Amino acid sequence: MPELPEVETTRRGIAGHLTDRRIEQVIVRDRRLRWPIPKGLEASLAGQTITRLARRAKYLLMLTTGGSAIMHLGMSGRLRIVRPDAVVQKHDHYDIRLDSGDILRFNDPRRFGCLLWSADDPANHPLLATLGPEPLSEAFTGRYLHALSRGRKIPIKQHLMNSRIVVGVGNIYASEALFMAGIHPKRAAGRIALARMETLTQSIKAVLEDSIRVGGTTLRDFYGGDGQPGYFRPELQVYGRNGKPCAKCQTPIRQIILGQRSTFYCLECQH
Repeated sequence: MPELPEVETTRRGIAGHLTDRRIEQVIVRDRRLRWPIPKGLEASLAGQTITRLARRAKYLLMLTTGGSAIMHLGMSGRLRIVRPDAVVQKHDHYDIRLDSGDILRFNDPRRFGCLLWSADDPANHPLLATLGPEPLSEAFTGRYLHALSRGRKIPIKQHLMNSRIVVGVGNIYASEALFMAGIHPKRAAGRIALARMETLTQSIKAVLEDSIRVGGTTLRDFYGGDGQPGYFRPELQVYGRNGKPCAKCQTPIRQIILGQRSTFYCLECQH
């Protein structure tokens, strides 16, 4: 499913088409997403002016003069800008028509995405209120991660993937960051010293920034807002490389299942 870099890539791809535009009409073709699109959302959004498109974790927040639309891509969703004459495709679940003539269209074959409405501060919405800090923010530091890991026996990889600890460090990027930091994914979070946590947080930031820079990771069916796939996958050092030589020491990369997720690491480089 799209992870933080893919969602950020989508945000950057469509934000310029949305900011300061007035919403003329909302067309909902199928309300049956992960959470049903609320009845009345069309009326709530129509007539609003979009002030900004923000991101919180993997959620996109369309901030308007009267409230906020909370959007999620789910496992296979795509948000793209299309012209008014664009043919409606199967799984095109909703359109947001703008005063520019452009349409923001959402396609989601698996229907795990969402479109919700918040008349209040979206940060207080139940889906967002308990989330941890953004990994690229100044709040996410080695000292913060170290403090929250004390006494924890959970493997560090699973600790990183807890959205109450930090948001957006999904399976791919957790594996890559741990390799960059030289930390074994099964090492107990509470046994990692502060200095190594500092290295790990910097590695997480570097991996995510690199991925955003090149447009996200193409796995299966992710496409950015401009319809172009991400290009980070060829740069992956361990994820999906089971049995292939480590780029640093040539030891074959190993694959294990950790927390029901495939995990990749180098036995020699990560301790």
